[in-house]
Amino acid sequence: MFVLFEEAGKYLGGRVLSEAEASAQVELETGKRVKVKGANIVLRFEKPSPAELIAEGRALAASMDLDLAWEFAAEGEFGFADLAADYFSDKPSLAQQAAALFALFEAPHYFRRAGKGRFKKAPAEIVQQALAAIEKKKAIQAQIVEWAGQLAEGVCPAPVREQLYRILFKPDKNAPEYKAVVEASRASQRAPLELLERAGAIDSPYQFHWRRFLFENFPKGTGFPALVAPAIADELPLAEGVEAFSIDDSQTTEIDDALSVQGLGSGTVTVGIHIAAPGLALAPGSAIDQVARARMSTVYMPGYKITMLPDEVVDTYTLLEGADRPAVSLYARFDEATLELQSTETKLERVPIAANLRHDQLDSVVTQPWLEDGSITHEDTPAAAARFRPQLSFLHRLARQLKAQREVVRGKPENFNRPDYNFRLVGNDGAEPTGAEQVQITTRQRGAPLDLIVSEAMILANSSWGGWLGELGVPGLYRSQASLAPGIKVRMGTRALPHAGLGVKSYAWSTSPLRRYTDLVNQWQIIAAARHGKTAALAAPFKPKDADLFSILSGFDAAYAAYNGYQGGMERFWTLKYLEQQGITELEATVIKDLPNGALVRADALPLVFPVAGQQERGARLRVKLGEIDEIALDVSGTVLERLDAPAAGAVDDAEDEEEEVAGPIAIAVDLADGDAAPDAGAAAENAPA
Repeated sequence: MFVLFEEAGKYLGGRVLSEAEASAQVELETGKRVKVKGANIVLRFEKPSPAELIAEGRALAASMDLDLAWEFAAEGEFGFADLAADYFSDKPSLAQQAAALFALFEAPHYFRRAGKGRFKKAPAEIVQQALAAIEKKKAIQAQIVEWAGQLAEGVCPAPVREQLYRILFKPDKNAPEYKAVVEASRASQRAPLELLERAGAIDSPYQFHWRRFLFENFPKGTGFPALVAPAIADELPLAEGVEAFSIDDSQTTEIDDALSVQGLGSGTVTVGIHIAAPGLALAPGSAIDQVARARMSTVYMPGYKITMLPDEVVDTYTLLEGADRPAVSLYARFDEATLELQSTETKLERVPIAANLRHDQLDSVVTQPWLEDGSITHEDTPAAAARFRPQLSFLHRLARQLKAQREVVRGKPENFNRPDYNFRLVGNDGAEPTGAEQVQITTRQRGAPLDLIVSEAMILANSSWGGWLGELGVPGLYRSQASLAPGIKVRMGTRALPHAGLGVKSYAWSTSPLRRYTDLVNQWQIIAAARHGKTAALAAPFKPKDADLFSILSGFDAAYAAYNGYQGGMERFWTLKYLEQQGITELEATVIKDLPNGALVRADALPLVFPVAGQQERGARLRVKLGEIDEIALDVSGTVLERLDAPAAGAVDDAEDEEEEVAGPIAIAVDLADGDAAPDAGAAAENAPA
């Protein structure tokens, strides 16, 4: 005897070997033997064979009119044999019974299961909804097929172009646009990114990177709402005897910090570090604060930037020359001869800004010899540099001393053996780049005198204010590093902890409140400390263990990492563009890291790290021939032409140097292993309203 039975949502047939009261031992056509519950057996028969019955039944089921079957079906619960009798004849054949069973089982939009081999009619309105859903699925699938065909032929449908970045990076994998890309990639055997580029979905490599960044970080655009910068209501005293000056490059509009020097020749010199004070006017939770908190930082890239605050707000608080500007000032008093720090004091005041110095205009004049030897003169010395030469000379001497003291704490000198690279897009003038501009790359040696003056002054301010807040029990946003051991990274927190990389006891970013939200938050805390002293913890906007402060920290960390990643990517893009524009096909480079079957090298004269084939000794200098440049993947590799020298013992980059990652193929979210783009009608019906 043969039986037809249900097993795990399928109907199978086999020969009965033995049977007990509640189960049977059944041999399938494959020879496999299974134990079947008696309740799961729906048909018993002597002939034909199970395979023949199933094949005939399925063929007959495919010809059944489900609308007619639904009409014929009895109200209430019924068995499949009952429907076979109503639909085919009073005495349906075995094949007709099997056909009715298969048709009922595979049409859940018409019939609901009520038990093994038993069913109930779905309500008429549910049937209509399900049928409409099936038709919609069919139409969508037809659209997917059409779009996939166009993509494979090198034409990008408008809906796919409009959803490009969502498809690639944050896809809805049920969306027809996504499924069309998957189907086209499979059919054409092209990678999704290559397929879309070939179809014209990507206007240009630069626009691809730019639009992707905006999609992920500024989905509503980079414009600002209409905002009015509030005036500072405090009656601030004027800083007496102060002539402050800032030091920035010519493109800087957010002038956060300025310096002053008083008391030269008196034995005690007071250095003023004056920070723009938007925190005196802006309140946490205000409209401008909400904008700043949403952005967290100014975004920098070659030739362009997205500011944290609108220009009109920045202009209200920036330390522009020619006026008395509100500032949070740290005054540090030093012994003029020994440069020993004697005391510090914080004031809220108005500071006369005498000049905005621009280091790109002064670097050739303000050199270490010029600062150390008053007899050295230059005919083209700018008036501002000449005016502040004594102050700059003292600040440079102090900066070198402060740096040396920090290096004692950190246990080794800071490594300034690589230059900083500046990018300039010719004719761009601050407008949004198109990617076609001519790029110029120039170098500045790290630790140039003006840079050293500013960086040491800011480290002094950030460490002093960080320590002060810690002493008062006022929380802030700190950067710390437990040690210089490999793998120990800089992290952010709300407690004053040592920063081993800088060699200071604590470090709270506080000197760029127009550019970084952490600095604005810390400025609010510093202002509370300046106003309330020992009771500042009670008056500060953010209290110890404030959940909002932890939320800011987390949000800033994520945004800052994304912005820095984009800046690095765009600097790499323009470096690759520079190679193309200059026709550079060979570079001299130094090996910095081993890779499987190759090595990672750093170009000697450009900000570029890339892989080369073949094992190379770390520290070796090579001449490398560049391969094909991929501006979308930001990828280039090289082939070693010759070894230029043998590395000296131990002549490798400081292990402290960050290791730039080579930009390889972009990680996209399109998965060609996703399920078929065309769900079957049964699966579609299962998702219909019930």
